[in-house]
Amino acid sequence: MDKLIGAIVAVVIVAVVIWLMVRSWRRRRARDARLAAYPVPATLAAAVLETEVLYVASTPEDEPFERLAVDGLAFRGAAHLEVSDAGVLLRIAGEPASFIPVERIVGIGGASHAIDRGVEAEGLVAITWQPHESEPGEVPVRIDSYLRARYPGDTARIIDAVTNITAAEAPRSQQEGEASGD
Repeated sequence: MDKLIGAIVAVVIVAVVIWLMVRSWRRRRARDARLAAYPVPATLAAAVLETEVLYVASTPEDEPFERLAVDGLAFRGAAHLEVSDAGVLLRIAGEPASFIPVERIVGIGGASHAIDRGVEAEGLVAITWQPHESEPGEVPVRIDSYLRARYPGDTARIIDAVTNITAAEAPRSQQEGEASGD
């Protein structure tokens, strides 16, 4: 009889923990429903870099322990990364493709931790970007998306490729601003 009571208590505790986890994830999805990556363009220029990565997480900027549930970027997984002049395309296994246009990339650099992943110094790539917002808030949102390169040397190659496309975008944006009279 004592074993039966112990088993029932254990099952109830496990059920409550599972219910709390599901409730928490639903709240997170509702909170982040207005945020999304951009649709993949119909045509993309040839990739300047293609590589395999582990997608770790997306978090609010400078808050590496607060996961965001952005469609296409909610779950960790193996991914294929393509960097082109138009931006960054990320294809995570089991998720829809996510695209970050070059004009929405705010910065890129190395990181050593995010959510549940701690690695050597600069072992992660953190891309800071502005998401598509269905209902823009008062303060523009910025997201840090963390990637772990699969192969040695790819971390530096990813950072260099994204830095190069954003540097090429800056003069283009300035020229467009001058042409419009800004």
